[in-house]
Amino acid sequence: MGTVQSAATQLPLFSDANADEPGSMSGFSVRESGRAKRLSIKVYPRGRVEVIVPRRTRSAEVREFVEAHSDWIRKAREQFAAEHPPEPFVLPRTIRLEGIERQFDVVYEPQAGAKTVRYRSSNRTVILFGKTADESLCVTALKRWLTGIARKEYLPHLRSLSALTNNSFKKMHVRGQRTCWGSHSSTGTISLNYCLMFLDPAHLRYVMIHELCHAKHMNHSQCFWRFVGQFEPNYKRLDKDLNSSWKKIPTWVGIY
Repeated sequence: MGTVQSAATQLPLFSDANADEPGSMSGFSVRESGRAKRLSIKVYPRGRVEVIVPRRTRSAEVREFVEAHSDWIRKAREQFAAEHPPEPFVLPRTIRLEGIERQFDVVYEPQAGAKTVRYRSSNRTVILFGKTADESLCVTALKRWLTGIARKEYLPHLRSLSALTNNSFKKMHVRGQRTCWGSHSSTGTISLNYCLMFLDPAHLRYVMIHELCHAKHMNHSQCFWRFVGQFEPNYKRLDKDLNSSWKKIPTWVGIY
């Protein structure tokens, strides 16, 4: 599978392990992977920690693994904090999507007795209604909205670039991937990160071209890069930029 990676510091792979939240340690998430053969830990620039584990790993093993590497995690977090001061969490009142050159106002409408948060959008406004005092539910609703906007905006661009590069795809998925900007599966499915909408149009276009070119080269060989260069001469700079583009993703999204 071809991928465009986002930034993170990763602990080298160790021996076996686990599967649920690591107890009382905050800012952690655990992701099961069918491809993982060993435990690994990733620390992201804003301090989020992800533990990748093989399937059916026990929770007790996850905790033990995290505790064994707590010093490494602490140092990685401290290094990122020194380079990138922590940003407070604030629900947005406006959302600027540079990649599609659109801006939206966000309105919150609390409803007594509501247990969920839903959304509706009209022109340049996104309205969240329901249990809007719950920040987590609001973020979940906003992510659903981002996914819907991305599906609508990405598909015509991807089809146009597919014709330009003469590389087809079978399906397009939109997700909020934590470790990549996009991917192209061996079955012809291109997955694109809705966070690309927070970057500029050139980076969004580049990621689409990159993934479409994997239809011909499912690797990152010299042939692949030459092929990408036929359609995006500035691919080297754009690809390098993606390593630090997480800075453009708002804190409330909670991915990086």
